[in-house]
Amino acid sequence: MNSITLSELTSRIQETIRMGFDSSVWIRAEISELRENPGGHCYLEFIEKDSASDALLAKTKATIWASTYRMLKPYFESSTGQSLRAGLQVLVAVSVEFHGVYGFSLNVRDIDPTFTIGEMAARRLKIIRQLEADGVVDMNKQLELPELTQRLAIISSPTAAGYGDFSDQLKNDPSHFAFYSKLFPAIMQGDQAEASIISALEKIYEHIELFDVVVIIRGGGATTDLACFDSYDLAINCAQFPLPIVSGIGHQRDISILDMVAHTSVKTPTAAAEFLISKMQHAEDMAINLVADIQNLIRNKIDTELRYVDQTQMRIKQTLRSWVVQRSHTLDRQKNRLKSAVRMQLLRESNRLLLLGKNIETHSPAYLLKHGYTITTVNGKRITSAEQIKTGDKIRTFVSNGDFESKVI
Repeated sequence: MNSITLSELTSRIQETIRMGFDSSVWIRAEISELRENPGGHCYLEFIEKDSASDALLAKTKATIWASTYRMLKPYFESSTGQSLRAGLQVLVAVSVEFHGVYGFSLNVRDIDPTFTIGEMAARRLKIIRQLEADGVVDMNKQLELPELTQRLAIISSPTAAGYGDFSDQLKNDPSHFAFYSKLFPAIMQGDQAEASIISALEKIYEHIELFDVVVIIRGGGATTDLACFDSYDLAINCAQFPLPIVSGIGHQRDISILDMVAHTSVKTPTAAAEFLISKMQHAEDMAINLVADIQNLIRNKIDTELRYVDQTQMRIKQTLRSWVVQRSHTLDRQKNRLKSAVRMQLLRESNRLLLLGKNIETHSPAYLLKHGYTITTVNGKRITSAEQIKTGDKIRTFVSNGDFESKVI
């Protein structure tokens, strides 16, 4: 029986592969794993799936050596606007290699970004069409924004500059509208962002009666960080959420799928704050106009009633001069009824005006102070977080009938 050693077999395989693949080959594949080591090399796993059943057809390891990776990575990212990451479809030029100890592998030599751009566009279009087929694209848009959008559930990274810009815009607005916000922290970029934002939505849903609107904000950054906002799962969660969603994710490119399904989409976190302020300003203007309309209505009603009384009196005097004695009691009763009617009308309209004024008053900071809430400042700035103060700080607390100072111990 003829036999050969294992090393002889692997040598033959190596020689066969070297002869059969003496130059680079362009292959289409999906990146299933990608990691960079401290030395700058990139290690990948390529896979191919059946388009119909999603069954795995092929899988192999690949390497991009540091000298090549330093050129390919920025070239790919600047061309596609996406980071080179797991889940992307790519077209790469590879050399086919076989080692007696380490086995079969591919060495990536080049990459064609235009192929990935086409795949990304096709994937995005597929998601949009699926959402349209599901009938949910406009579902969140059909919700009605409350007239007073004061109770805000915010999804953002707590350390993001965009979150700070949003909060500052609300606090520093000259109108000084009262907003009550709660941050639901989430990762806003990278592979974990999608699941993190969905988790934040689920937490908001548990206390949905406490909020008027959900605000999803993220500061400016590289386009490569925004892939999570083109996710089907995130889009369908937002589209079907029972509160209106305002998105301000800080980008200037074409709108993301999240922007498409949100109730209102603006470009930046600051713009999201300005939108909410404008809603409050509109509500205030409506209230002022309503008060003015009621006042005008009361004045017109009074004028009309008084003219009617005067005209009635003239007609009575002209018609019943000869009947003054006999009809005096009747005339008195008529005058009293008219005056009572006017008084009752004035009373009803005054009550309506009082109720409206009371409604406006209950939405003011002064009302909150009067009912036991306080406003505390440090160095003249309102405190909204314990992180704004430190031991030894002197703080001033305002209540309904004055203020007092305290020292933080």
